[in-house]
Amino acid sequence: MSSPSAAPSRWHEGVTRYQWLVLFIACLGWIFDAFEGQLYNITRGEMLPDLLRANDPAITPAELTAATASWGERFLGIFLIGGTLGGWLFSSLADRWGRVPVMSITILFYSVFSGLTAFATELWHVGALRFLVAMGVGGEWAVGAALVAEVFPAHARERAGVIFHASSVAGLWLAAGTGLWVGAEWRLAYLVGVIPALLVLWVRMSVKEPESWKRAKETRGEQLGSFRELLGDPRWRGRALGGALLAMVGLATFWGVVVAGQNIADDLLRRLGVPAGEAASRAKVAFGFIQTAGAGLGMLMFGPLSVRWGRRRTFAVMHVAACVMTLVICWVPAHFDSYALLLVLLPVFGFFAQGIHAGYAVYFPELFPTHLRATGAGFCFNTGRMLAAPVLIWLSAWMKSTFALPVAVSVLGLFFLLGLVVLRFLPETKDQRLPED
Repeated sequence: MSSPSAAPSRWHEGVTRYQWLVLFIACLGWIFDAFEGQLYNITRGEMLPDLLRANDPAITPAELTAATASWGERFLGIFLIGGTLGGWLFSSLADRWGRVPVMSITILFYSVFSGLTAFATELWHVGALRFLVAMGVGGEWAVGAALVAEVFPAHARERAGVIFHASSVAGLWLAAGTGLWVGAEWRLAYLVGVIPALLVLWVRMSVKEPESWKRAKETRGEQLGSFRELLGDPRWRGRALGGALLAMVGLATFWGVVVAGQNIADDLLRRLGVPAGEAASRAKVAFGFIQTAGAGLGMLMFGPLSVRWGRRRTFAVMHVAACVMTLVICWVPAHFDSYALLLVLLPVFGFFAQGIHAGYAVYFPELFPTHLRATGAGFCFNTGRMLAAPVLIWLSAWMKSTFALPVAVSVLGLFFLLGLVVLRFLPETKDQRLPED
């Protein structure tokens, strides 16, 4: 017979109904978070040319193509900057005010400002609203990740964390489905983005503050959510900076490489003689459903793999495999003129290239104590956004408008290897208690 302190033989044993409810609500918040973030990527092919032509009717097709690519990458960079500032602000407030009220505020931010995008008539409208949407997106992840880590028992924490992050796949599918449903009527897609605001009522009615946060509030006082302590205490500073660099690698490659799966599919279909409209529609399916299915499986597998191998080794394997698969999808299907081969490879690419993101929800909350948990996790994930922004605003935008798409994406894919360097300076947290629990 096992001792009372031994972990259950199945990870979900002992998980209460309330803990499942918290996970479900956190997942819904992250699903809509991912939906709002991906909605732009799905619709920008219609939105940006529409706004560019409206403001410059004399623009030539070549100029329109170049401007669409350039502004597309710039707005992604603006999104990362907004996510960083929102993540810093709201993650600190989550440690100070509590998880529940701040989660509600972040959901309102990303849903309301996404809805207002439907009324944009100028490029600067899109940039400003994407910045505000990103503030909510950046803040919500840190709150949800901290909440799940604190509510679930230690033996179930890894799996709960990856389920939370992997739920973003549903948001990507929802965005892809919305994009296909609205077609060229991109404004309708953003009106749909208002719906997540209804989730706020359920959050306020159903979720309670974790006991560990209540204890920290009583004992830590003004230390709650303190960036001065996070970056001033050597115990936490190295973890915060290392986590931010690790997230930078994942976010730069996500927006510069992973989402390019749609462009690679579209580019190959056009080379094979498929009409532009049909190619765009099929490419959305290839990226939004087929590649994303592989990404979802990869995120779900990060938990079991990290239980067996440890966090750092799992990250390392996925980074190397993602770099290799980037080169494969860029060149192998095109060499054989085979779109079917690309459809087979895209889920494998998504498994590794996007699967690493689930590790952030597991790993970052484990690096920091309760009174800094949301602040630390948010700092890692959202400072990573800020560090990734120059890659998109300058390097990715320049490469994709100057070189052939496979060349640009292949070079950007080498960023995955930077993760191996960063991991050497971060601790292993497998089988360890949360700090100060």
